[in-house]
Amino acid sequence: MAPALLKAIREEGYSTPTPIQAKAIPPALEGKDVLGIAQTGTGKTAAFALPTLHRLSTQPAHAGIKGPRALILAPTRELAAQIGESFATYGRHVGLRHAVIFGGVGQGPQVQAIRNGAAILVATPGRLIDLMDQRLVDLRGIQFLTLDEADRMLDMGFIEPIRRIAAAVPAKRQTMLFSATMPPEIRKLANSLLNHAVEVAVTPTSSTVERIDQCLYAIERARKVDLLAHLLREDAVKRAVVFTKTKHGADKVVKRLRAAGIPSDAIHGNKAQSQRTKALDAFRSGRTPVLVATDIAARGLDVDGITHVFNFDLPMEPEAYVHRIGRTARAGASGVAISFCDNEERGLLKAIEKLTKANIERRPLPTDMVSLPKPAASEHRGAPAHGGSRGGHGGGGHGGQRGGKPAGKRGGKPQGSRGGSHGERGQSASAGGGTAVAEAPAAAQPSRHNWPGYRGTTRRGR
Repeated sequence: MAPALLKAIREEGYSTPTPIQAKAIPPALEGKDVLGIAQTGTGKTAAFALPTLHRLSTQPAHAGIKGPRALILAPTRELAAQIGESFATYGRHVGLRHAVIFGGVGQGPQVQAIRNGAAILVATPGRLIDLMDQRLVDLRGIQFLTLDEADRMLDMGFIEPIRRIAAAVPAKRQTMLFSATMPPEIRKLANSLLNHAVEVAVTPTSSTVERIDQCLYAIERARKVDLLAHLLREDAVKRAVVFTKTKHGADKVVKRLRAAGIPSDAIHGNKAQSQRTKALDAFRSGRTPVLVATDIAARGLDVDGITHVFNFDLPMEPEAYVHRIGRTARAGASGVAISFCDNEERGLLKAIEKLTKANIERRPLPTDMVSLPKPAASEHRGAPAHGGSRGGHGGGGHGGQRGGKPAGKRGGKPQGSRGGSHGERGQSASAGGGTAVAEAPAAAQPSRHNWPGYRGTTRRGR
């Protein structure tokens, strides 16, 4: 591998490759197509980022064609941003620019990053299609194409955009596809995109991390938030992710926790990108130790030091359970996964235990659990920021429209240059490691903090 890459790897303290890296990097360095089957948290980003950077630095660009030379597609904004950070880290001594693009904020900075000579483009499919339609990105120079979390992109309805993007890049290229599962649809997609691919796989996709202590409480729905608050106050809980089934449910849980003095924030598809970025930054720094999320974060969240994962609602798909609890016990650490199950979720629990081939330990409810106070109905904390470009209210994830129409409504013209782009599809731009993201007012925090270990300052709400 190129000396500049080895230097960056040593500076990060890495000495031994993970199994997926050991299997995928050698054929990728040789220029072969790779089909990788690996869960999140196994080090697969480096498995495709390092060979891509190596070949970009040692192989000349297509003569007479400008534009990016490597394209990495990811299903969510958060995952795209993290992939961009990895390219910045591993490629710090290589001298190649990169741009990360996804919707939810204005496209201006990302377009400028591409024009500044980004050799590597990390994108969500929806925003990339927007830029292609506007003729603001040229994919004729792509030599390396990677699809990360391909099964997740399939679940989100990206199959046709992926096919359209693949048709726009040269047929003569190196292609890598990584997926946690390999359903027939992904196998069919891989066969259509890859050429004599080397297939590598690590860890059965239905298995759970051995270092995670899993348990379950049988509890009626109305008391779930009381149990959550009780458990969050334990000293062992330093940084926790709470998964809910719906966006509204996530906001409701945050409202109840804040009313109880437990600092928390929500992240989901209805949040503006600036709100999601602020929530993740606060979570990473420890200012907000509890992050309540939908399955948007089940794969795209890579934060060290997450001690606990709470399944407030059991997932509708049993595979999502494996991805959720994989947010903890990362980088060699141990972790705890706690699930709540009411009577209506027994079927979901049965499917999870069938998939994982293990019975989750049942625990009795704490005898000293108390009911949380109900927040005032008139409060509107945590509502999406008003970000309309002119006259309208900018709904979460869409950035606002002209003329006073609610930005969250479907229909009408695509909002390509005005922010929101196809729900989860959508922008941030970075060149040479920098990222440009629009700002929005921070979510309100509780005025008093009685949760052990909380570090941070109070902020006045809007």
